[in-house]
Amino acid sequence: MQQDLIARARAWLAEDPDSETRDELGKLIEAGDLAELGDRFGGTLQFGTAGLRGELGAGPMRMNRVVVIRAAAGLAAYLKAKGQGDGLVVIGYDARYKSADFARDTAAVMVAAGLRAAVLPRPLPTPVLAFAIRKLGAVAGVEVTASHNPPRDNGYKVYLGDGSQIVPPADAEIAAEIGAIAGIDDVPRAEEGWEALGDEVLEAYLERTDAVLTDGSPRTARIVYTALHGVGKDVVLSAFARAGFPAPALVEAQAEPDPAFPTVAFPNPEEPGAMDLAFESARRVRPDVVIANDPDADRCAVAVPDDSAEAGWRMLRGDEVGALLAEHLVHKGATGVFAESIVSSSLLGRIARAAGLGHEETLTGFKWIARVEGLRYGYEEALGYCVDPGGVRDKDGITAALLVAELVSELKEQGRTLSDLLDDLAVEHGLHATDQLSVRVEDLGVIADAMRALRERPPVMLAGLRVTSAEDLTRGSEKLPPTDGLRYYLDGEFTARVIVRPSGTEPKLKCYLEVVVPVADASELATARERAAGVLADVKRDLSAAAGI
Repeated sequence: MQQDLIARARAWLAEDPDSETRDELGKLIEAGDLAELGDRFGGTLQFGTAGLRGELGAGPMRMNRVVVIRAAAGLAAYLKAKGQGDGLVVIGYDARYKSADFARDTAAVMVAAGLRAAVLPRPLPTPVLAFAIRKLGAVAGVEVTASHNPPRDNGYKVYLGDGSQIVPPADAEIAAEIGAIAGIDDVPRAEEGWEALGDEVLEAYLERTDAVLTDGSPRTARIVYTALHGVGKDVVLSAFARAGFPAPALVEAQAEPDPAFPTVAFPNPEEPGAMDLAFESARRVRPDVVIANDPDADRCAVAVPDDSAEAGWRMLRGDEVGALLAEHLVHKGATGVFAESIVSSSLLGRIARAAGLGHEETLTGFKWIARVEGLRYGYEEALGYCVDPGGVRDKDGITAALLVAELVSELKEQGRTLSDLLDDLAVEHGLHATDQLSVRVEDLGVIADAMRALRERPPVMLAGLRVTSAEDLTRGSEKLPPTDGLRYYLDGEFTARVIVRPSGTEPKLKCYLEVVVPVADASELATARERAAGVLADVKRDLSAAAGI
């Protein structure tokens, strides 16, 4: 076993084209660090509907040039097998470590395989890549990004020609092509021949961003904006300037791309502490709203003034922003279908039905939401919003930010705020309070054990509410393909819903909770929120006990 592990590491070392990872691996071999080598060579990163994502480093369980070259070759073989061997593949990348190298390797593989390749001019937001696929008539696109993962991670996201991310069976077919590659010495790589795109595609994207706004709408919102060390700043500033909004006040310490993400533990606006500097700026600037993008700017976070919060500002949940944008689009006369993932709030369905619009639920991820027929608006609770599916069939944190700013401006003219509109929605449709129990693990076996415990001993009561329905989502349904998850509906004094699933991109078990409390009028809101918070806390406690986490 030991000799086999060393032999595999040496074989990897011999074909690794990256001097940095070769040096890293050579030192591990020389030191005889079997534990670390075992971790890196104990399997391979699995290519799935999220593409690839993992920690940077040498070995098949890490993100590196060898893994990326194999992935690119597998994608090229898949496209050729589908009769698209002379098509165009557009490649984008963020500012993380190795992103530019991975983009260049992908282009080199595509050109050598007979496809055409075009690379975006510099690190740009993921929505620009999603837009470029459709704009340029590409057969596929690749975005090198780990989104909001920790600094040492990178990833590889694959889109097909419709501009949406891959779904089964394409993921398995690409994975099979990757698995058929013996070694990267067998993968031809061109030295040149791909196109380096200029700013034309970015200009076309920026011209399109205005399409989400209503002609003549107020543009007065004062904003504090943070890019969280990602690639959003320049595109956001350009989009807001073109639209005629005041220039957002930047959180300067987080404005420029920096793969080390020095001011945050996790570059995700949902994580504790990530918004601290933005709130510090807001206390000084006193804007109407705080807006943040995650590092690749496909997500949009929103915070509002709140005197009861320690920081003086409160982050809105993704479900709250999702409902606000839906209500704004209804007010603007939107037609079509509103869609969301099954883990998002049921409030969207009530808003859509009240407006006479279609409503669909999909599995988690925009790869599913983007494929809803007749889609006009889609969102998921993890801060992802698709407000212009005709331009970007994916979540887009930049057009979402523009739409938030327009809504804030309209409310401001009426002497109202986002919080006031949330109150109106609660009175009209019931208070839909959501929360999440998220458990990050070192050992993925903990997640498997928790899911097994819930399947073998499903809860019958949570927070004093009776479990009226327990659904194993692995069985699929007429509307939903099979997925690893559990869904419970609860009834009693209030109605509630719980969904439990392993994260598709991080070592986390995620539990999504919702309770609906009827509200007769605004005077009941404070009590309703207090009662909902208590129920959600009790559901967390009881669910943790049932899952053994």
